[in-house]
Amino acid sequence: MKFPYLKQDFAASLVVFLVALPLCVGVAVASGVPAELGLITGIVGGLVTGLMRGSSLQVSGPAAGLTVLVFEAVREYGLPVLGVIVLATGVIQLLMGALKLGRYFRAISVAVVEGMLAGIGLVLIAGQLYSMAGLEAPASGLGKLTGLPGLVADAAGSTEALASIGLGAGTIAVLVLWKHLPKQVRTVPGALGAVALATFVTLAFSLPVATVEVQGLLGSIQLPGLEAAGELASLSVLGTVLAFVLIASAESLFSAAAVDRLHDGPRTEYDKELMAQGAGNTVCGMLGALPMTAVIVRSSANVQAGARTKASRVLHGVWLLLFAALLPSVLAYIPLPALAGILVHAGWKLIPLREIASMWREHRGEALILVVTAVSIIAISMFEGVLIGLALAVVKTAWEASHIKLEVIDKGAGPVQAYLSGNATFLRLPKILDDLEALPQDRPVELNLSGLHHLDHACRTALENWAERHSSTGTEPVRMTSATGAAS
Repeated sequence: MKFPYLKQDFAASLVVFLVALPLCVGVAVASGVPAELGLITGIVGGLVTGLMRGSSLQVSGPAAGLTVLVFEAVREYGLPVLGVIVLATGVIQLLMGALKLGRYFRAISVAVVEGMLAGIGLVLIAGQLYSMAGLEAPASGLGKLTGLPGLVADAAGSTEALASIGLGAGTIAVLVLWKHLPKQVRTVPGALGAVALATFVTLAFSLPVATVEVQGLLGSIQLPGLEAAGELASLSVLGTVLAFVLIASAESLFSAAAVDRLHDGPRTEYDKELMAQGAGNTVCGMLGALPMTAVIVRSSANVQAGARTKASRVLHGVWLLLFAALLPSVLAYIPLPALAGILVHAGWKLIPLREIASMWREHRGEALILVVTAVSIIAISMFEGVLIGLALAVVKTAWEASHIKLEVIDKGAGPVQAYLSGNATFLRLPKILDDLEALPQDRPVELNLSGLHHLDHACRTALENWAERHSSTGTEPVRMTSATGAAS
């Protein structure tokens, strides 16, 4: 068997491995689970999802976008139930891919997706600011934001907290400035460089900051048992599963569309990609690990490093496995404030500031949906916030699609000619009735409906009632002509 692009894929796999390593650990710690579980998800993303068809250059693993939801699930249901939730998510994704539903995720309103990312980003940033100070964060997203003034006051009086914040802030500064460093330095991924520098500073100056707790790869795996599986009978757990399915699938497929724009290779097969994500999440669930999605940071690094085939993402999983098996003790030196800094930076990049500004200039209704979705996620929860955003998007679309126009021709003698055109739905019923009731009450009316593309039951009933009321005033009955030319 020939591997014509082995050299390019091998080099790209090393770059992706170096990008993925600190992110896998950081996402796991921020999710409230052992760091090794993040590595397991990254390994499965490479060795299982990476081998399957779908998007050839997209890389999967634990994602910052699911951190908030995973943390809430672990806090509320416990780590064993997380495996069951992830397993159920994977099975549902497999079924959806088999039923060829993957392509329909592209129909989700962009405003809802951007609002979801903005809400996740804000909650992630707020939560990681507490971790950066070495303090416990409030449970709710709103509590995290409103508690920030108290966080500042508490940290100001603690030397340990100030040292921890300084290290985290330094990590963020390194990430921001990394792209301005010489090209030779930038051969090392920014996240890895920032964590390495933070680790060196911590050891060199013996800073009093917390570091990653190491349990060992096998010691971190918690296979879901029957008792945990029984939690699927709970409506709240099922709601969490649906939230995982919606967010993980949407993030993966939107990422696939973005990655397709970065290269000229084979295009994504969306249904197969959804099945690949489902297979990965099924395996992760069986191992009690974190859920996975396709991750745009790792995927873009893969493309930019010159990857040509799926071999690069499979090999990155091999390198993660070797690291987790041979060098797990290295994780114990990584300071938690550095990981928190990486996730604050990742959370900031989730907030689509340019898109918000563009929407506000051109489509204010879409911008409103984005803001409401983000605020709902912060104030209520992830699942309810996304549902509210989707509902608003549907209502907005229905409202915009139900354009209606009434044209009146009154020659001063004879019946008044009224022509309705467009889509007559219940959403426009008040306008329709207002326009009709403004017609002369003492003249016969001929209402022509042939210009209507759609007439729902509510509008037809209202038109018939209006015609009956108008006729009862003593004038001639209203004559209504439908699209077929029939009169009523």
